[in-house]
Amino acid sequence: MGKALVIQREDVEMKRFLILVSAVALVALAMPVAAAPSQFPDVVPLPDGIAPEGIVSGGGTDFYVGSLADGTIYKGDYRTGAGEFINDPGDFDSPRVAVGLDFDSRSGAVWVAGGGTGDGYVYDGDSGETLAVIPLTPATVTFVNDVVVTPDTAYFTQSFEPEIYAVELDRRGMPTGAVETIQLSGDFTFIPNTFNANGIVATPNGKTLMVDNGAVGELYIVDQTTGAATKIDLGTADVAMADGMLLDGKTLYVVQNFANQISVVELSPDFATGTVGDVITDADFMIPTTVAEFGNSLYAVNARFDVPPGPDVEYQVVQVGK
Repeated sequence: MGKALVIQREDVEMKRFLILVSAVALVALAMPVAAAPSQFPDVVPLPDGIAPEGIVSGGGTDFYVGSLADGTIYKGDYRTGAGEFINDPGDFDSPRVAVGLDFDSRSGAVWVAGGGTGDGYVYDGDSGETLAVIPLTPATVTFVNDVVVTPDTAYFTQSFEPEIYAVELDRRGMPTGAVETIQLSGDFTFIPNTFNANGIVATPNGKTLMVDNGAVGELYIVDQTTGAATKIDLGTADVAMADGMLLDGKTLYVVQNFANQISVVELSPDFATGTVGDVITDADFMIPTTVAEFGNSLYAVNARFDVPPGPDVEYQVVQVGK
């Protein structure tokens, strides 16, 4: 009996040990992983002369930045700061521009707003191969400024006309060739001969679309079918000089370029109202235009619009906390 009792006690102690190990393992699994640790560079240099505007995160620690100068796409690494161009102007049949960007994880494709070309572009995120050139508008005065990809449609903003463009997607996330021009109406304020609609974001399911207007400092929810815009009530606040945006749950980050800041807008559950709370600034901001996220960090690209562009001008991506 004594021997049996000893064995039982050993069994109990082993069970306690296994329970303790399991509990520790579960706690470890539940702990958040620091996706952008402090050893990641605070400032990531870009190639001199790139004249960047758009930035988007890709797979892993990759990010993409587009060039206003020649439309090329630079692929960098948040962790190492290293990178390279995935294409060059010689790859293009005609001159191109890269403004706002988005990345579609389904296809690994980089979507690009083509500015004054009036086009949208889709590139392979690894090879840089042109997957599609999408004519969006024949207007002589045009600026296709930003793009967001949803499950079934890619939407582009147009800054010099009160309209956006809807590009139908197939199940792979590739354009079908169908493009619809959607006139903005309702609360949308349009001022001729200046930049109006700029940044655009959508909820993950694509059901809610938001556009900003830097000319008047307003944010809107836009009906994808009718184009009717409903102004998001910010109280007495505004987001003047609004450029690119990033939506994280019910938090909207709005880059205000010449103000050298990112406003943090906490939205209501129905997105109808918002409270401008924190304002993110950084000594390294030099007219940031757009922002991407990685882990608990934001990465803003410096466009340096106050400096004449040239081959020797330095540009950067700046990491800040959310």
